[in-house]
Amino acid sequence: MGMGSKMEGPSTPAIRRDPYEVLSVSRDSTDQEIKTAYRKLALKYHPDKNASNPEASELFKEVAYSYSILSDPEKRRQYDSAGFEALDADSMDMEIDLSNLGTVNTMFAALFSKLGVPIKTTISANVLEEALNGTVTVRPLPIGTSVSGKVEKQCAHFFGVTINEQQAESGIVIRVTSTAQSKFKLLYFEQDANGGYGLALQEDSEKTGKATSAGMYFLHFQVYRMDSTVNALAMAKDPEGAFFKRLEGLQPCEVSELRPGTHIFAVYGDNFFKTASYTIEAVCAKSYEDTTQKLKDIEAQILRKRNELRQFESEYRKALARYQEVTDRYTKEKQSVDELLKQRDSIHSSFTIVKSTSISASGSNLSNGSSSRISGEDSKVESPGEDGGSDGKDKSGKKKWFNLNLKGSDKRLI
Repeated sequence: MGMGSKMEGPSTPAIRRDPYEVLSVSRDSTDQEIKTAYRKLALKYHPDKNASNPEASELFKEVAYSYSILSDPEKRRQYDSAGFEALDADSMDMEIDLSNLGTVNTMFAALFSKLGVPIKTTISANVLEEALNGTVTVRPLPIGTSVSGKVEKQCAHFFGVTINEQQAESGIVIRVTSTAQSKFKLLYFEQDANGGYGLALQEDSEKTGKATSAGMYFLHFQVYRMDSTVNALAMAKDPEGAFFKRLEGLQPCEVSELRPGTHIFAVYGDNFFKTASYTIEAVCAKSYEDTTQKLKDIEAQILRKRNELRQFESEYRKALARYQEVTDRYTKEKQSVDELLKQRDSIHSSFTIVKSTSISASGSNLSNGSSSRISGEDSKVESPGEDGGSDGKDKSGKKKWFNLNLKGSDKRLI
């Protein structure tokens, strides 16, 4: 079975430990308890903080692997009923690819999407740890207001957005813009069981017109985030077909509504060189009903367009292949026509008494009688004259003939 060979690689311990044991949780732990335990351990063993301890990354992988089982209700059920054997080999592929964990600040630990797949983030372990321990300063960001600031590189400013029943019902939008076109991330943290905050969503700033911006839309319908790396990878692989991948980067956001209460957001400075200047605002969708409806419509249109493009891509590829076929044939046909005409010319020109070499031969060695047949033949064509038969077919013959005339007429003049 594929799974065995998959798992026995150097990337995971040969003897798999019980995921509950790895995460130090009991079999009846809640999802939230499991998530909290996972985040703590993942941060503890994170390669960022264990450069000198190579075992840490093995433990990190084991923790991530265990979490990928227990965070997925279906996998957890399978594991509970029949252990590792019950798990489907294919679904376990994802966490093995943690090979690039060594790279500084590549943070798998914080984020797992709904599918249990780690979302890569480059947020420093320190920021995440402070958040988990609840030791960050949280500034209030009331609905309907905005706050501007400058955040140091690899640091984060935290904001608490408090919403009531009505606002939660209408929907909330959090947006950050930077007219200085700074690079930043907008982060959303869930309240953890022990009072800290665990990273739940992240949105990278994207260039929109003359600014960079990122937004989170909690509007009770499925909103999508655009993961531009999908498109970038497609560009690198196949620049021609990259257009077809433009909409493939559209990923459903994991959270589509917020409950009443206080929610923690942060702006993270994503630039290694300079501080990021930003403005963050929190709005209630109540006063933006038209805009909300437009967003719903445009998302639906884009998804339809994505399906159309998937179909169109195969049509396009077929047509492209056909085009390639006919252009190749065009080139071949052109060559063969040229070749045929060349052969025809060559055959036409072989109806001649002059062998092809004599064209380049000078007139003098013909006139010395070396090919007497020719002069006989030529004298019919050329008008008689001392040089008449000397040069058969060729312009130079005509020229001489012309010159002869002139000479003749000169004589007459004298």
